[in-house]
Amino acid sequence: MQAKVQWVGEEMFMGTSESGHSMLMDANGGNNAVSPLENILLSLGGCSSVDVVSILEKARQNIKDCVVEIDGTRVDTVPKLFSDIHLHFVITGTDVSEKHVARAVSLSADKYCSVALMLNASVNITHDFEIVEA
Repeated sequence: MQAKVQWVGEEMFMGTSESGHSMLMDANGGNNAVSPLENILLSLGGCSSVDVVSILEKARQNIKDCVVEIDGTRVDTVPKLFSDIHLHFVITGTDVSEKHVARAVSLSADKYCSVALMLNASVNITHDFEIVEA
């Protein structure tokens, strides 16, 4: 897998993936676009959500929506790395089993989500969930 990031002026950078998709990034704290660190949170949430939805669908759970709220805490010293990231999954559906959601979230975090597995070495990643009846 390959990608390219090109400086486009001031503190703005255009990232282009091998598949040809582009994303603007703003190194100035995300004032004009997603910052690189915000992108890490979005990537973690996206990767985990893909797993959770896929696992729940394979378990024949009647889900209508999956939202993950992500809270990242950074250290106070430079470099301002993430120390902790918490993912809160909100699963909406009809008669969704708590056991199946717990299993899906756990499998994503511990086995399938590549982003989470890469970050686990240096970041404390936690997760929980709630189920909303549709």
